[in-house]
Amino acid sequence: MTALVAGATGVAGTLLHQRTAAPDTSAVDAQAAQLAEDLRGDLNAGFHSGGRPYGGQFTEGTLVAQVASHGGVLVSSDTERSQAAGDVHTADVMLGLVPPAGETVAADAYPVRCYRYTFGIGSHSVRQSGMTCPASRTDGKPGSLAAQMGVLLSRQPTGAFAYRQMATTGYAHTPQGAVDFLKDKRLTATGDTVSAVSGTAGSGGVHVLALRINGTCHYLRMDSSPTASHLIPLWAAPADEQETCGVQQAAEAAALYGVDPAEQG
Repeated sequence: MTALVAGATGVAGTLLHQRTAAPDTSAVDAQAAQLAEDLRGDLNAGFHSGGRPYGGQFTEGTLVAQVASHGGVLVSSDTERSQAAGDVHTADVMLGLVPPAGETVAADAYPVRCYRYTFGIGSHSVRQSGMTCPASRTDGKPGSLAAQMGVLLSRQPTGAFAYRQMATTGYAHTPQGAVDFLKDKRLTATGDTVSAVSGTAGSGGVHVLALRINGTCHYLRMDSSPTASHLIPLWAAPADEQETCGVQQAAEAAALYGVDPAEQG
């Protein structure tokens, strides 16, 4: 009897320890919920978008910026064509790499977690769900995916000039024109290494480049139209595209999400 009681006490103690030691995910879950709301705001229709007059017209760059602002990284993104729903976009993200701005959160109370977002046209289309983080790094190398994402996040633009909405008019659609734009707009600094991987011309005066800034793959969308000034022209490629850094991926990432009811009248 004594052994059974001792055993039962030991199991209960273990369960109690597991219960109290389990990470509190409320902080990172709140970041994930806010990210979904940000996405709904961007997809809101025109004049009802709370100060965002071009609701629904943005690129992967806006998505990358939103995820980074919530302490995370875009792991992958994809678009599928559905006859019933049109384009359905999917974004897998890792959050919890950086605590919420201005807050100090214990590491065990702010665990790294992964989430999936799907959306189409309109704020009602946004869906958020938890998902199991991939077990391996996206580059196939040994080590922790969270550590890889942490390094990628640390190499993304920071400060007052990060992820600004701006026009790229007046710059040649060439590697040199891209370098000039980045320097003039202070998106890169003296000492940064910029190398263009490849570029391609798109429709409507759009030119897209895949380039590396200090070794990290970025996409640059150069648009001749002054109405593109509300778009973010430069952003870090998703984690699973860092190795390939291809121009076709850049072109797909630079495509406009949704529609623009405000401009369509």
